[in-house]
Order: sequence, then structure tokens, then C-alpha cells
Amino acid sequence: MSEELGKIEKPPVEKFAGVRKVIAVPLIFSGKNAPQDFMELYNRCWGQIAGQVEKLEARLGRVTRIYHEMVFAGGQEGMKILEQLNPSSHQMVKARSENGTKIQPVEDAELAAENMDWERCLMVAMSEKARTRILEFHADSSARRYDYIGRKIDETLAQGEIGLLFIREGHRVQFPGDMEILNVYPPALDEIHRWLRDYGQRMRPAEGKEGSQTG
Repeated sequence: MSEELGKIEKPPVEKFAGVRKVIAVPLIFSGKNAPQDFMELYNRCWGQIAGQVEKLEARLGRVTRIYHEMVFAGGQEGMKILEQLNPSSHQMVKARSENGTKIQPVEDAELAAENMDWERCLMVAMSEKARTRILEFHADSSARRYDYIGRKIDETLAQGEIGLLFIREGHRVQFPGDMEILNVYPPALDEIHRWLRDYGQRMRPAEGKEGSQTG
């Protein structure tokens, strides 16, 4: 069962007593040299995420395991990967790992690499036929990757434990029926979506103009 924090009435603590719980956090990236107005939204969003997770822990109990997309190792090795991957989520994970929370590897490196390769192919595909084939391969690798992530969480999260999962929006991880999922949704995330949509609209005319000049 899945709940979305910030958009629904808060459920009573008794509802979650003794069951496995996963707090799912939307994984947001800033990219290098991001505009200042985007970074303001980005930092506000991560601040809201941190606040919501802290409130959940205060109500439900301490997070015991951390799962993070694209992290293939636990312990210090996992922390080093995470620091390079996303400093914002790294900060949240580091604070909890110092209190004994374990970083649990949740990805298969080969599956994740295959999935990223197909994503890169999609970015450069020119013909519709090639794009259609690549989409098929990408969908297949995504399904196998998400299946692996779901199984790893199921295998490692014990009864009564609380897991914290950092994963991009739109994921298709299938969780076991006996696991309660709480989806964190910071208010600033809607603003980030609007910013990205507006930015994309501004860039398209500029790209078209540049193409006509070079042609």
C-alpha cells in the first residue's frame, strides 16, 4: 500500500505498527552550472524533503536501512559513490549512517549500466525505426532493473524495519503487498517541474533558430 506525504491526511501511527515500511524520496539532481533560480528551488526542495523525513522518523521510528538508486556498494564505498552522485542525498544519508543506519546496495551494476546505455542511445537516435527499437530494449532493461531493486528491498528489509529509498520519480518498482510505502512529496517539487517545463519551452525556439542558421 502506498501513501503520499503532503497530499493526504496523515495516517495514525498505529496503522504502521510492526509492519515493514519504506519512505520513498524523489531523487532530484541539479547538474553542473545550474541557473541560480533553479538552485534556489532545488535547495528548498531538499530542505523540505529532509524536514518531512525527520517528521516521519519522529512518528514511526528510526530508519534502519537506506536504499539509493545507482549505489552498488554499502559502507564507506557506498558513501563515496553517493557523495559523487548526489551531494544533497549524501548529506541526509551521512547523518543517519553515523547513527548506525546501514546503506544497503539495491542495484545490479550490469543491469544499471545497460539501462543507462539505452538511455544514451535514445538521446542520439535519428530515425524513427531505430528509436522504436531502442525504446523496446530500454523498456526491457528498465523492467529487469526495477524488478531487481524490488527483490533486494524485499530480501533485506526485515519485519518492523523502516527503509529510506532515494529513487527518481516515475520509477516502476513493485513492492511486496505486506510493505507500507510512504511517498515523500515536497511542495517545491511542483515548482521544479514548472521551472523545467518553462526552461524547455524557452530552449526549443533557440535551438530551432540556431539550426536554421547553420543549415
